[in-house]
Amino acid sequence: MGIVTSSRRDHFATIHRRTGLLEFFDFVLTSEDYAESKPAPDPYLAGIARTGFAPSECVAIEDAPRGLAAASAAGIDCWVIPTPLSRRADFSGAKRLLRDVTEIADTLLARSG
Repeated sequence: MGIVTSSRRDHFATIHRRTGLLEFFDFVLTSEDYAESKPAPDPYLAGIARTGFAPSECVAIEDAPRGLAAASAAGIDCWVIPTPLSRRADFSGAKRLLRDVTEIADTLLARSG
């Protein structure tokens, strides 16, 4: 499981220094790790390469149209959890639209079953 973000590495580290969440991820890719940022597919293509899985075996969880476009262009199913800022955006290309992060585990289980 990895994080693919358009944030700079130093900003990302500052934001997540005390969250304790990073221990649950195998890798983090930031804007320094690929050529073009979202909505280009480069961030997700780098993530796919890092996992060793095929795009069809991956899922991206996004909150913005740029992320959805990037994941879709990389051939990854994308689930979207809109934020208050992105709630009115067009997410018609999303494979699933979730209300919040609590739905991820059940949705993953349903996908594999």
